[in-house]
Amino acid sequence: MPRPVRCRRIEQLPVYRSFSPDDAVAADSVRMTVDEFEALRLLDNEGLTQEACAARMNIARTTVTAIYVSARKKVADVLVHGKRLLITGGCCKYEPFEINQEIMEKGSTYMRIAVTYENGEIFQHFGHSEQFKLYDVENGSITAEQVVNTNGSGHGALAGFLQAAKVDVLICGGIGMGAQMALADAGIALCAGVQGSADAAAKAFAEGNLEYDPNAHCDHHEHHDGDCHRDHCAEHHCRGN
Repeated sequence: MPRPVRCRRIEQLPVYRSFSPDDAVAADSVRMTVDEFEALRLLDNEGLTQEACAARMNIARTTVTAIYVSARKKVADVLVHGKRLLITGGCCKYEPFEINQEIMEKGSTYMRIAVTYENGEIFQHFGHSEQFKLYDVENGSITAEQVVNTNGSGHGALAGFLQAAKVDVLICGGIGMGAQMALADAGIALCAGVQGSADAAAKAFAEGNLEYDPNAHCDHHEHHDGDCHRDHCAEHHCRGN
């Protein structure tokens, strides 16, 4: 019986999740896991030894070697054959994202919704969100709410911000594929393509009748990889158009 895989410690979520050649249409894509990306980052970008990388990722040096070799082969495949690179997935444990503000306490039986927020409306560009409104839901009713600032977090850090705020579901307008992958890795379900009042959307979600567009995204040139968009929580509460 094989030994269980130890989750790899990841110090930060990747900021950029998708790469493709400018001078060709990439018909095929290569999936690099987040732990493979982390090994590349630590070894090639930070210049660590494999022993130091193993300590940072909390795994054996031999495991680092295997992850690194796999990552390098994928990079070579992408560069030589003009494929698209997607970074998502893997058995990973993420370092906590530090939030420098007071977040309301979340009950153990509550579901927490976050909505991209601006002046009472759903902000339509996830990656530029300066505020979220949080709603705690129990038994189909909203029990608490709070507006929080992202403190200038860039689009690559917003998934970590939401994860640290114990968010289960995000309601938003447009969202890029990279952000979708980051949310999936953080275990946050997604209801995208929603417009109008943030309060109304949160109420509709709590009552199980929110309408959303699962194909909504910020860049109309992007194409979604179906495995990257997870609706494991939202499927019970939202209705896709």
